[in-house]
Amino acid sequence: MLEDKNKTNNPTPVSELGEFKLIEHLTQNIQIKNSSTLKGIGDDAAVFKHDNSSVSLISCDMLVEGVHFNLRYVPLKHLGYKAAVVNFSDIYAMNGIPKQMVVGLAISSRFTVEAVEELYAGMILACERYGVDFVGGDTTSSPQGMQISVTVVGEVAPDRVCYRKGAKVNDLICVSGDLGAAYAGLLVLQREEKTFLANPHHTPDLEPYDYVVERQLKPEAGKKIQQLLSDHSIIPSAMIDISDGLASELLHLANQSNVGLKVFEDKIPVDQQTIEVAEEFHMTPLTLALNGGEDYELLFTVDISMHDTIRQLSNISVIGHITSDTDGRYLISNSGQAIDLKAQGWTAF
Repeated sequence: MLEDKNKTNNPTPVSELGEFKLIEHLTQNIQIKNSSTLKGIGDDAAVFKHDNSSVSLISCDMLVEGVHFNLRYVPLKHLGYKAAVVNFSDIYAMNGIPKQMVVGLAISSRFTVEAVEELYAGMILACERYGVDFVGGDTTSSPQGMQISVTVVGEVAPDRVCYRKGAKVNDLICVSGDLGAAYAGLLVLQREEKTFLANPHHTPDLEPYDYVVERQLKPEAGKKIQQLLSDHSIIPSAMIDISDGLASELLHLANQSNVGLKVFEDKIPVDQQTIEVAEEFHMTPLTLALNGGEDYELLFTVDISMHDTIRQLSNISVIGHITSDTDGRYLISNSGQAIDLKAQGWTAF
């Protein structure tokens, strides 16, 4: 008989730990048994030995209706596209190329064949645009709602794989694109939903928010940025994609690399439309950029010797540098104040 470890006089709510501490708690005693497993739990993707010329990467993500998406304002085709792309992003964050995808889908009786066709059309479109083979999966019924599980397999040369660990003192901290737009789009969509529920005759005008809404509903992965780095012979010393907010991802890199860091408020890239939405909602653009999440841009570090090269590349910003672990992890405000960096973005529980 297996011992039931759930029997306790003081059960612990999952919310007390949160997503990352829960994963750490559940996996702390797992041991790697096969020499082909190069990296297990704890990064954007697991890494497996494939052959002498490449290693395999695998990433899995789950999206649950009512937790990760709201079908009142998320079109099914957009949802399918996003479900695929956010997993491709994990592979690019390891400096790899996504190759195959499998999907698990659970749906309630309220969904029609045509609805599922729309969802799959979005996934298929994402696979076509990113050169990924949609190779299988599973479908089943659910007592309510929709749940989507996507697993993506990728490849990378052994000497090119990037982990969250690896950042060194004096490395430059870089991000692609701009930050906070996806969260700005979510704020707009949630406001329109509330207005519609109060007045079903309301017709939303989303044209003034086209950029931020698209960043929320239809994000893109870092394929072009990865290719740009490769074209200039740049292999990041550490890398992660920005899914939970810049602050959270910076702390992941710092914790895994055992380093400190300084990032500067005036260097963090924010689109003008994001700034305008932040003002509408009486928030600072910095709050959206640090804590919003779902931008799926790449956050990475490079050796300081690459400074002149990296500064010439389009769509990449140098936002800070790596310091000694004893020097702390700080955001330097526009006024010069050093503020302790804290993760206040998306929490799963």
